Amino acid sequence: MLLENYRQLVGRVDALCRRIEAAHGQHLACRKGCDSCCRHLSLFRVEGVALARFLADQDPLLLEKIRERARNARPDGPCPLLEDGTCLLYAARPMICRTHGLPLMFSEGEGRRVDFCPQNFQGIASLPASAVVDLDLLNATLGTINELFVAEAFQGTPPARERVSIAEALLLHGEEKRSGNSLFGDK
Repeated sequence: MLLENYRQLVGRVDALCRRIEAAHGQHLACRKGCDSCCRHLSLFRVEGVALARFLADQDPLLLEKIRERARNARPDGPCPLLEDGTCLLYAARPMICRTHGLPLMFSEGEGRRVDFCPQNFQGIASLPASAVVDLDLLNATLGTINELFVAEAFQGTPPARERVSIAEALLLHGEEKRSGNSLFGDK
C-alpha cells in the first residue's frame, strides 16, 4: 500500500507527542481555539495524498465545504481547514501540525537549537530531553518516505514539484478523479 510507511510514521509521531503531553501537559498552553500557528502550509506529496484520501471519505457536505474553502485559500493566509479555532480534518492533519507548539530541536548554522510556542513551558529553566522532538530526524524520515512514495506512485517520472499546498492537496485529488489524470500518482 502506497501510504503505509507514512501511516506508520504518523502513528510513531502521535505516540511520541502523547508521551510528551502526558509528562508535560501542565506546561502546554495549546488547546482548541489556540490557532495562530495554523497557517496555509506546503506539504510533501505523500502528506497531500493522505490528506486528500481522508477528505474523500468524509460526508459530501463537509467535503464540498472544505473544497470551497480550499478554492478561496490564500498562500499567506490561515489554513483552509481552520474553522472556529479547530481543524476540520484534525485526524488527518499533516506532520507539522501534529508537532506544533512542542519543543522542536533542529540544526541552525553550526549548532542546534530548540524552539517551541512561547506560550508553552513558561517559567521553565531547561527542558528535559524527553520533551523534545528531533525535527531534523523527523524531516529526514518524512523526506525518505516521500521519496519512496513518489518513486512508486509516479513510476520513475517524478512530479514537477516536490511539495503541494494544503489547498492544492484538497482540490487536485478530487479533480484528478473526475478527469482520470493521476496528479498524485495513485492510479
